[in-house]
Amino acid sequence: MHIELPEKRYYGIGEVAKAFGVNTSLIRFWEKEFDALKPKKNAKGNRKFTPEDIKNLKLIYHLVKERGFTLEGAKTHLKEEKQKTLNNFEIISKLEDIKSTLMKIKDQM
Repeated sequence: MHIELPEKRYYGIGEVAKAFGVNTSLIRFWEKEFDALKPKKNAKGNRKFTPEDIKNLKLIYHLVKERGFTLEGAKTHLKEEKQKTLNNFEIISKLEDIKSTLMKIKDQM
């Protein structure tokens, strides 16, 4: 899945949920379940997700939704092999971006 978010310092939960195609309740649930997610909260209690949070959400989404991990399996995987998984995930994401660009060029020909 290719997640499109403009480059910003903080993202609201609504725009994050929309970008991932999930409900805000799932984002809040994952926040409780995964220590890697630590959005800041403003005075009203609204969550503000950082680019680092988005990176972790992409990884969690990939493990749970695309690879079919259970929550416990994803937690264990993140703790034990986070850097390796993150590196592989980033490589895959970059390759998907390249593929998307190449497909756009092909369609323009």
